[in-house]
Amino acid sequence: MPKLTLIIDDLGQSLRQDRRVLALPGPVAMAILPDTRHATTLAKQARTAGKTVMLHLPMAPAGGPYAWRPPLPEAELIGRLNSALQKVPGASGINNHMGSQMTGLRPAMSTLMGELQRRHLFFVDSRTSSATVAAAAAQRIGLASLSRDIFLDDDPSPAAVAAQYHAALELARKQGSVVIIGHPHPSTLALLERELPHLQAQGIDWVEIGQMIATRGNRAMVAHGVHGIYR
Repeated sequence: MPKLTLIIDDLGQSLRQDRRVLALPGPVAMAILPDTRHATTLAKQARTAGKTVMLHLPMAPAGGPYAWRPPLPEAELIGRLNSALQKVPGASGINNHMGSQMTGLRPAMSTLMGELQRRHLFFVDSRTSSATVAAAAAQRIGLASLSRDIFLDDDPSPAAVAAQYHAALELARKQGSVVIIGHPHPSTLALLERELPHLQAQGIDWVEIGQMIATRGNRAMVAHGVHGIYR
């Protein structure tokens, strides 16, 4: 069966939204911002609920005390990663929040992937920029990683979210798997609550991130590379 992995970003800001994501019926991965009011509490609740917990690491142009920004020195970047992971206990991996100014910087991304490998954490490239080298840096050292295929809600209108969701299912059927990132917008949550229970009947296997990493074997999809190697 074609496989689907779902990540919800930007969590920790709203108890109401966080609870709706926690209540989704399958292996949703919850990407939690470290500089939010509910980050630590939500991470613990998500672990208890059996969800995959991720650190949603801010990167430039994002700001704040945990953000990776040029031209911070390597020691400061690592210190910010450590502090962010303390705010999101039990995280199994990370993905980037924003990052169009950071994920294209090879030295910084090489540093990040080395630190994640040392901690036995996976990485998901949110692909917020076509110039990203983050997934390529992970692939070079054999770090368990994935790249996002489809954003559900760049346009959060209900019609646009529905169109992106159905495009994701078609892509899963075409290439065998799809990695989706959404956000806790009312339209996104309403669609997921309505549609996710029907995935199995539609011939789609909703899997956790670890299984998707094993399925893809760190190889790039056609949209992101050539012969499995990230551009």
